[in-house]
Amino acid sequence: MAHRNADRTAGFALMNTATLGCGAVLACLVPLPDRAAWPFLAASTVLQVGYQLLLLQAYRLGDFGQMYPIARGTSPLVVALLSVTVLGRALPAGQAVGVLVVSLGLAGLAFAGGRPGRAHLPALGAALGTGVLIAGYTVVDGAGVRRAGGTAGYLAWMFLAQGAAVLLVALAVRGRPLLTAMRSRPWQGLAGGVMSLVAYGLVVWAQTVGDLAAIAALRETSILIAALIGALVLREPLGRSRLAAGAAVLVGIAVLRLGHG
Repeated sequence: MAHRNADRTAGFALMNTATLGCGAVLACLVPLPDRAAWPFLAASTVLQVGYQLLLLQAYRLGDFGQMYPIARGTSPLVVALLSVTVLGRALPAGQAVGVLVVSLGLAGLAFAGGRPGRAHLPALGAALGTGVLIAGYTVVDGAGVRRAGGTAGYLAWMFLAQGAAVLLVALAVRGRPLLTAMRSRPWQGLAGGVMSLVAYGLVVWAQTVGDLAAIAALRETSILIAALIGALVLREPLGRSRLAAGAAVLVGIAVLRLGHG
């Protein structure tokens, strides 16, 4: 939905309107998160705003079927590397293989259409930056929710703060014309926001009842699903090389997650 919207800024603003509304309703129904979690909520909000801005730029500059897998595949790779370089944790052999396979898959996605020229670098940079920020807010939220005293309270205020921050940034950039653009086709953007919230809620729920490593790996099947959506719905070129590279990223992430478990 975000990629096909002619005014993607308005589309993202509508999605975050849904996020803000749902977060506000949920915040009225659940307890406040503990004070120790608020710095993490603030950091997560900043990272989420940056993530959405970079994702918007990636969708504006590149093919969805290429940008999405690069963004999703970069995140677990960065988390694995940070755990070694920053946290000083050892990297088991299985996870090292996963890092290598993900790296090769990402390189394959970047070179799927031939050697990228200077014109392709901004799109690739935006997708890689998106993945780095996904890794950032994943780590921050993972630490913050443990200090919140309850998952629902943390999620409610995360959604509320994220939605409000993105809307304020969008209004600061576009001003009043943004409101006019949002009124032209509101339901598509709002539906996208609700879908995003439901997807995140399903992941959180699944993590409470199932094996975390397996669920995290299964979540990344979205990489191949996105490649197929790009080809079948958006009429973007798929090709064997892009499909094989996306599959390599997915396999590498599965090895990383299951090796961690």
